[in-house]
Amino acid sequence: MSESIEISGAPRGRLSTRAIAMPADTNPFGHVFGGWLMSQMDLAGGTHSYRRARGHTPTVAVEGMEFHQPVYVGDEVSCYTEIIRVGRTSLSVRVEAWVRRHGGSDALVKVTSAVFTYVAVDDKGKKRPVPPEE
Repeated sequence: MSESIEISGAPRGRLSTRAIAMPADTNPFGHVFGGWLMSQMDLAGGTHSYRRARGHTPTVAVEGMEFHQPVYVGDEVSCYTEIIRVGRTSLSVRVEAWVRRHGGSDALVKVTSAVFTYVAVDDKGKKRPVPPEE
């Protein structure tokens, strides 16, 4: 039996994506695949970095991902993002994944977080400067 770690507090950053975990996203034990959750987080971080860089920003690194709680079928998964660093051609975005349990209360439970790094590229895939913030 695994120990349950409850992460309290409130999400940091802005709500960037929300999805419902579906049966096709689970392993034989009824937990959502970590890869599915990571892809949801990458979509959220990529959306935020795209807006900030005003263009395409492929993912180049992910740091510090640690899974605190499982995600189950029917859970509402919300990804919150916060830009924590802007370099000349890259951005680092903290992404937190929180769930509202299916059939449970409205309480949010933090299931994981990580820092995603994106690089701004032009139409030819070459690095380009991140424009100044408006």
